Amino acid sequence: MSRCAVMGTGSWGTAFAMVLADAGSEVVLWARRQELADAVNTTHENPDYLPGVRLPDSVRATTDPAEALAGADFAVLVVPSQTLRDNLAAWAPLIEPQTVLVSLMKGIELGTAKRMSEVIEEVTKVGPERVAVVSGPNLAKEIANKQPAASVVACADEAVAKRLQAACHTPYFRPYTNTDVIGCELGGAVKNVIGLAVGMAAGMGLGDNTKATLITRGLAETTRLGEVLGADPHTFAGLAGMGDLVATCSSPLSRNNTFGMNLGRGMSLAETIAATRQTAEGVKSCESVLDLARRSGVDMPIVEAVVDVVHNGRPTQEALRALMSRSAKPERR
Repeated sequence: MSRCAVMGTGSWGTAFAMVLADAGSEVVLWARRQELADAVNTTHENPDYLPGVRLPDSVRATTDPAEALAGADFAVLVVPSQTLRDNLAAWAPLIEPQTVLVSLMKGIELGTAKRMSEVIEEVTKVGPERVAVVSGPNLAKEIANKQPAASVVACADEAVAKRLQAACHTPYFRPYTNTDVIGCELGGAVKNVIGLAVGMAAGMGLGDNTKATLITRGLAETTRLGEVLGADPHTFAGLAGMGDLVATCSSPLSRNNTFGMNLGRGMSLAETIAATRQTAEGVKSCESVLDLARRSGVDMPIVEAVVDVVHNGRPTQEALRALMSRSAKPERR
């Protein structure tokens, strides 16, 4: 039996804790607030993020990170990506030598343009063989309801990926292994930005042709960036690429899609943030994804358009016209 610490009690962290427990692991959830930890321990439910979903008895919660991390085989990191560095700096002295650090986060750090695994390695000084990533079409509410889903567990060390695969394999959650950490992380981070774009199109009343165009050209942008950074282009045709992108761009459960839809309907950024309870990672990561693309010499016009709308106040109609009026070119470029 594996012992797993899940550092974060949002919807995805709580759902993944359930997956780990159902796969046979002992799970400790770290919660920032005592009342939430108490609710998990007394009612076996996370009333804030997954109300009505009963958690397995083998899941318990604590507000003490040392208690959560003690003896952990896997420490699952699932906090907003822009808060990872500060949180991890506090947790690093508590992480034991055998613990594998698992990122469920889908973002790029502002300022450094680093992927989450790079931040983890930098802050904790561990090698890539102790850092893994879980990414795929994983809408938390559906997984919490035990609807069939699949994902990718990626680590530079394939043996570690297989250990994590065994720790989260259940009748309703099917993980596949991969060693392409870069590709899996980029697929998860950029799809949030494309999800914003598709949501904007839907909010503007545009149809499936527009959405399909944004999805496929968004995937092309992601693949271009990935290849320059050393990712396997085949990763973007899989669960961590196309699979995650389709789920994010088509589901009303997607925070990024919903956020973009509200912008497309004419809501201001402040109004949309106020209406969104949970973190839509693409809102901040669109800037860092664009920063990473520019540092890498990669053209990402959809990402640039999203940044213009979200952070520069450009009207969605104007951003769309700018995209459509770009010079014609071959598809494979």
